[in-house]
Amino acid sequence: MTRIFVHGLDSSNQGTKSRFFRETYPDMIIPNFEGDLQERMKRLEQILAGEVDIRLAGSSFGGLMATLYALDHPPRVARLVLLAPALNMFQFVPDRKDSPISVPVRLYHGTADTVIPLEEVVPVARKLFTDLRLQEMQDDHMLHETFRDIPWDELLN
Repeated sequence: MTRIFVHGLDSSNQGTKSRFFRETYPDMIIPNFEGDLQERMKRLEQILAGEVDIRLAGSSFGGLMATLYALDHPPRVARLVLLAPALNMFQFVPDRKDSPISVPVRLYHGTADTVIPLEEVVPVARKLFTDLRLQEMQDDHMLHETFRDIPWDELLN
């Protein structure tokens, strides 16, 4: 089993979520990503080369990256956990795969998210994932109030 967290565009592997995962799951891979989407995806591919039974968590832009990775490698991804994913940018990704996959996906999104509107994410998620569970949280984009309440052991083990 491989656990990995993919941070957002303006974050790093030193952010609040990364620190939480590092403390809670010491074996979790928490890389730092820089550059444009293509550079970030190349690094993600290198990190996960040869891995299977992957539990992939992605936040915001990292959620878009995690989605793209899962679409390219559905047999290798055991579970996908998306935190306010930037799926509203999916239509702008060149050469994207958009055939639905059956990887179990748990999507957590704040109803007060002003960065990535929930109503722009849900239709894309429903199109891409046949095993989707959406949890709308009374929270903002960063899930400041509810992040620690997510059942992480259930999702990542």
